[in-house]
This record gives sequence, structure tokens and C-alpha cells, in this order.
Amino acid sequence: MTSSDAAVDAGSAVSVPRLEEITAGNLDAALGIRVRPDQEHAVAPVVKSLAEAYVHPGVAWPRLIVDRDRPVGFLMAFFDIDWHLDGSTIRSGLWRLNIDAGAQGRGYGRFAVEAVAAEIRRRGGTRMYVTWHPGPDGPEGFYLGLGFRTNGETSGGQTVGVRELVGDTAG
Repeated sequence: MTSSDAAVDAGSAVSVPRLEEITAGNLDAALGIRVRPDQEHAVAPVVKSLAEAYVHPGVAWPRLIVDRDRPVGFLMAFFDIDWHLDGSTIRSGLWRLNIDAGAQGRGYGRFAVEAVAAEIRRRGGTRMYVTWHPGPDGPEGFYLGLGFRTNGETSGGQTVGVRELVGDTAG
């Protein structure tokens, strides 16, 4: 198997998704990721994320989620940001998660969260942060189900969640 092939479980036809850096070769695929229309108010489009990544080099970590050769989502993590802009709190976490409307409900969101958790651990981090749109139509249940807990904070009107990665057996 080459590095460009998706890994496939030998006992089944189930593929294992992978992350790809955003390049000129997959930019259009990344820009083509669209969440369901009822979710558009809760997550920025990929084009905004890529613009933010451009102006925050070294902090933003944008990746295309690919299953076999099919783009199924986009994530952007952040590493070591100055959360309060005063040097008092440095955090890493999931900045943006867009799973394509036709690919939702297949585990790609969980894969994305666990991939970011693994990268934070690899970089020596012990906590992972995420923010989400509050309310009945937001992803709170998804994040709580993956081990995040609210910490009483909000950021830009969104709920802040944290997941401890020390001793975390998820992923």
C-alpha cells in the first residue's frame, strides 16, 4: 500500500480515514466541503477557515479528512494560542470541524476529534479545547459524548469545552 492509499481493514471493506495537508492539489476538494444547510449558522465555511489559517501561521493546522480518495470533511486545530491575549493561558484544541452533509453520521467527526487529540498529545499537550454553538441545534451532545466538559466559559458567544488528555484512553 502506498502512502496515498487509504488503509483498509484486512477483514472487511471498511476504510480508515486519513488527514491530508491542504495543498494546491486538494484545495478545491477542501473548498467543496459543505455542511447541511441547517448547520451553516453554527460553523464557518472552509474558505473562512483557510483565510484564518493564512493569517495565523504556526498556530492554525488545517486538514482535509479523506476516506479512500473521497473528501468527507475538514478540520482546523490550533496549537499553543494565547487564549486571553495576556500570556496567562496557553491552549490547544479543535478550532473548526466541517463534515460534509453527505458524509455525516459515519464516524468522521469522531475520527477528526481523536486525530486532533493525538496531535496535541504528540506535541506534549495535556488538554484539548473546543468551542461550539449553544442550543438544541448545536453539537454539544457530540462533544460531551467524546469526553469534553463545559468549563463555564464562553468565547465569541460559543460554549467552551475541555477534555483532559492525560490518562485519556480514547482514540
